Amino acid sequence: METAEFVRILDQEGRLLAAAAEQAGTGAKVPTCPEWQVRDLVRHTGAVHRWAEAHVAEAHASPRPFGGSPDLDGAELLAWFREGHRRLVDTLTSADPDTQCWQFLPAPSPLAFWARRQAHETAVHRFDAESARGGTPSGIAPEFAADGIDELLTGFHARTRSRVRSERPRVLRVWATDTEDAVWTVRLSQEPPAAVRSAEGDAECEITGPAAQLYLSLWNRVPFPGVTGDGTLAELWRTTSGI
Repeated sequence: METAEFVRILDQEGRLLAAAAEQAGTGAKVPTCPEWQVRDLVRHTGAVHRWAEAHVAEAHASPRPFGGSPDLDGAELLAWFREGHRRLVDTLTSADPDTQCWQFLPAPSPLAFWARRQAHETAVHRFDAESARGGTPSGIAPEFAADGIDELLTGFHARTRSRVRSERPRVLRVWATDTEDAVWTVRLSQEPPAAVRSAEGDAECEITGPAAQLYLSLWNRVPFPGVTGDGTLAELWRTTSGI
């Protein structure tokens, strides 16, 4: 996917998040994040947007400290969120493609990294906001969902901070049934998970389903759509993969 498409999705997802939060009310519980109310979700995502925007706008070569959340609520909080989201979208849209700044996952460029990461950050938290609002959630395009699975498996969980570990070598397969070439083989051990986007060898457990459902389930927002084989591997993911 191209950077411009990630920015377009980020724009859309932020608008949907704010609308759902407004409809739910900032005091509503967030079922997908039981420790949060909507105000916590909006404060967190808004702070992430400002943190990300500063890295690109100010070309920070090293990680910038994460700023605190504002002591705002209700309409003021939503206005603050919308302003920061708009600034992030505008910064990513107008930035020089050759902008150099810090990033924490591999990507073709820092700009490509931040556009992709913030699109997925916002999409998952939009789903959280809509879970608080209730009703039918907005859809997630299969190509975007597959990209998010790839980012999670080959990016986030390749880092040393991943807690998905196994005392003995195990193999997990993740297969999106509605998207071409969207299959991952994840080798688990006492080291960080090693994932490749292919169906390499045999797997002890397969998690399968439409890409959008797999995406949300791997981020622990919904149950796994389908599990075959040794279900303890799916349970290991569910209990240790939180980020």
